[in-house]
Amino acid sequence: MIRRPADSSANAPTANPSGGAPARTVYSVSRLNREVRVLLESGLGTIWIEGEISNLARPGSGHWYFSLKDRDAQLRCAMFRARNVLSRFTPKEGQLVLASGRVSLYEPRGDYQLLVEYLEDAGLGALQRAFEELKARLAIEGLFAPERKQTLPLAPHRIGVITSPTGAAIRDILHILRRRFPAAAVLIYPTPVQGAAAASSVVAAIELAGSRADCDVLILARGGGSLEDLWAFNDERVARAISRCPIPIVTGIGHEIDFTIADFVADLRAPTPSGAAQLVVPDAGVWLHRLAQLAARFGAGAQRALRGEQARLDVLRRRLQQAHPGARLLQHSQRLDELEARLRLALRARLAASAARLDSAARALHAVSPLATLGRGFAVVTRSSDGALITSAAQLAVGERFDARLAQGSVRAAVIERSS
Repeated sequence: MIRRPADSSANAPTANPSGGAPARTVYSVSRLNREVRVLLESGLGTIWIEGEISNLARPGSGHWYFSLKDRDAQLRCAMFRARNVLSRFTPKEGQLVLASGRVSLYEPRGDYQLLVEYLEDAGLGALQRAFEELKARLAIEGLFAPERKQTLPLAPHRIGVITSPTGAAIRDILHILRRRFPAAAVLIYPTPVQGAAAASSVVAAIELAGSRADCDVLILARGGGSLEDLWAFNDERVARAISRCPIPIVTGIGHEIDFTIADFVADLRAPTPSGAAQLVVPDAGVWLHRLAQLAARFGAGAQRALRGEQARLDVLRRRLQQAHPGARLLQHSQRLDELEARLRLALRARLAASAARLDSAARALHAVSPLATLGRGFAVVTRSSDGALITSAAQLAVGERFDARLAQGSVRAAVIERSS
């Protein structure tokens, strides 16, 4: 029922002057519209309305005014600037939308209207619901599980790119790969990335790349677009093809705010196609700098090791020279020369001593030698027949021959006469 303000004395029922029934309650237009507005706003709360936009107006205030209509009726709507600046799209005349808001009344005209707080494309709403349903179902199956993710190669030899060959995405990807890691080859699997045939074409490209196994990593990419533009990457067939692929897949689909089912199934998601190219290859400049540092460290270490080995070699060479047979022979040769010189000296000394002893012995012998006696006029007489020494005249008979050795020479004689 219509509520009447307690303090509205101007519109309060008045008593009948004749004492009969109370007078009729009379509302002003303003009061009626105000109370109807209160009833509408408090009675229904927030509701969802689906309809087609018509009579769209966007004045300088920034508010949006339009009507929602279906085949049989229409509803005036207002979406104030504070709410419509948050909308992800700008409505167009004739577009089917879903609107959420509160039913109210525009008091000056008495028109009831919907104060819209949220607006979305009705088609997008259906797609979004389909997206959430598929995402939940695949998550339950485990297609998004981290343990199913494959590790990307550190330095791929060949990179496969599944995308449109004519879009901006492939140019960005090739530019990044050429700048960061030109050593990696790139194999493009051309496929449409939008439209009715896109999903099946993407599936075929993924399966072909997996069967050929000639790439180390795959990039699945396309540029930005609306939800409908990216819908091929929300296809269940694409999701299952990614999960079956034996090659790691990195997605770079749309912009940073765009998420697709393919992103959740892929081994790694990049916010953009360029970001995907950066993820699959290292930065060659960083590697070269690191290699230069390692080469410098290796060179310095090698120099230190060589200096240490050289010092060790010098020590061993000196020890070898000291222990070398040639050096030992030289030492022994020198020792031999020294011993030879000592031997010569000893021999000379011994010969000199022997000569002195011999000379002394000779002198002593000569002193007692018969020859010395002979030199003093004596002679040594021996029998001529047997050489027997004759020391007595009785040893010779008269006429027997004998030899007399003198100091100088000898003579042979015969006994003419003897005397005892």
